[in-house]
Amino acid sequence: MGTKERQDRERQAVRTSILDAARDLFVAEGYASVSIRKIAERIEYSPAAIYSYFASKDDIFLALAVEGFHRLDEKVKAAMKREHALDDVRACWWAFYEFSQEQPAYFQLMFVDRSVPRITQEWEGFEFLQQMLTNAVGAVQKAIDAGHLPATLNANAAMHMLWAALIGPAVVGIRHRLASGEDYDALARDVLNATIAGLQSGIATTFVSCKCPNASDVLRAGPSHSKNEEGIAGAPVPAGVRSHES
Repeated sequence: MGTKERQDRERQAVRTSILDAARDLFVAEGYASVSIRKIAERIEYSPAAIYSYFASKDDIFLALAVEGFHRLDEKVKAAMKREHALDDVRACWWAFYEFSQEQPAYFQLMFVDRSVPRITQEWEGFEFLQQMLTNAVGAVQKAIDAGHLPATLNANAAMHMLWAALIGPAVVGIRHRLASGEDYDALARDVLNATIAGLQSGIATTFVSCKCPNASDVLRAGPSHSKNEEGIAGAPVPAGVRSHES
């Protein structure tokens, strides 16, 4: 192994140690209570050494968010290989729930902890996150087009309802809020099935969602959004949307 290759591997190992320590501390003590010095103490490095890898604590969080969303995306994509369009929707959101139980630290930072930085258009991974949201909306739209969900259903609003529905059992599972002997997965499965059944029934909905652009539009146009409006996981509202539209 050459000197440069060894140095690169050592630097990557330190970076990984920083992220692992930060993730554990953010979850255990809350993002707002953790300092660069505390992270440095956890891995027995100086704060100055941490700053040679990350410019700020916010940059550490964003690196963790990138990693977390990539892990979630990989799990969802692996699950969505069904022939039936509605089965793909169900698999997508079951994978979301499973991710919360398999990766609780990432999930809490990505979706639960309100003290973490908001993900804005300045985040280099914005296009990737927006693509994930577009894919989730697209899965619902395919189920609508296939006749498995009502033609009157707004796909973006339905995606938000599925997301909101599964957040509940996800957090209940992470925090171990059920009584001994009660089945967390059964609760999550029932919530998912009940939500899909409600969407299939054509029940009137009142939530009005901001529109999500096509993935090609996001990648072509680049980020240009209002800094005051945010959506799922702090992602900015897509360009051209300044208020809720019907």
